[in-house]
Amino acid sequence: MTQDEKKRAVAHAAVEYALEHLDADSIVGVGTGSTVNYFIDALADKKQLFEGAVSSSDASTERLKKHGIDVYDLNEVSSFDIYVDGADEITEHMHMIKGGGAALTREKIVAAVAKTFVCIVDDSKVVPVLGKYPLPVEVIPLARSYVAREIVKLGGDPVYREGCITDNGNVILDVHNLTILEPSKLESEINQITGVVTNGIFARRAADVALVADENGVQRLNSN
Repeated sequence: MTQDEKKRAVAHAAVEYALEHLDADSIVGVGTGSTVNYFIDALADKKQLFEGAVSSSDASTERLKKHGIDVYDLNEVSSFDIYVDGADEITEHMHMIKGGGAALTREKIVAAVAKTFVCIVDDSKVVPVLGKYPLPVEVIPLARSYVAREIVKLGGDPVYREGCITDNGNVILDVHNLTILEPSKLESEINQITGVVTNGIFARRAADVALVADENGVQRLNSN
């Protein structure tokens, strides 16, 4: 299968998984990115089976609404069962790097509210150790240079993502040359830097389930 075929296959598997846990009054959490776009498109065919969605980005909100799916403000929703999102990297421990699409802060917030986080990826995203993919860090614009200097002290090589403004009006530093052996620890350390909104390590709130598309179909991995 091509990578796009894998993305489409895992997106359809995620719809089937989600529908096992949803009913007519349910809200589904929807992430951001190319694989999630396939999920949204597949979900549209089943929109009569659930109430609506909460979204982690303006782009996903627009796509959901184009399909006629009601999108709720997260502040209106106290909890929901399923959040489906992709990842740039994921380990067997369900720790992830996310934020290639610059939606990491809203993704982390929506994931925090969800009872179950379902990560959908193709097999190229499964890694033994996080860090080959540059780690996105969302930063208040005023603090960009200061945060970059502090990240260098942690061993990273931060690069300003030119021309990228997040949905929250902030900027992104992509941190290269990290080998992330203790994801939860580094997630907390970077978040403690003044001016950081959040970073793209999802370890403190890891995935509960990973659906991984490979040449043999879609495999389901569960957290230990």
